[in-house]
Amino acid sequence: MIVQTILGPLTDIPMGEGRAYLVDGHPVAVFHLRDGSVRAVSAVCPHAGGPIADGLTDLSCVVCPLHQHAFDLATGRSTTGAYTLTVYPATVSTEGQVIIGTPL
Repeated sequence: MIVQTILGPLTDIPMGEGRAYLVDGHPVAVFHLRDGSVRAVSAVCPHAGGPIADGLTDLSCVVCPLHQHAFDLATGRSTTGAYTLTVYPATVSTEGQVIIGTPL
């Protein structure tokens, strides 16, 4: 079962950047991509614990700022041989609120 949590307004995350949240005990990095969409993945790099929310993104990948491991934002798979990130369902409500789904 998935629990949905409202994190706050999308305007709290500047376009092209990410922010880290603790959602039901899960550290989650939420990205407001330049096309206006949102993506959410584990906030901690599985390679060396880097802060994924501080990484550089494009429309499909995030690069960890510590050792430049890249991860696909849709699947969580590493493009550079690191372990996979968990992907969380992320949407924006009609009221502009970011909503994240986490497992119960």
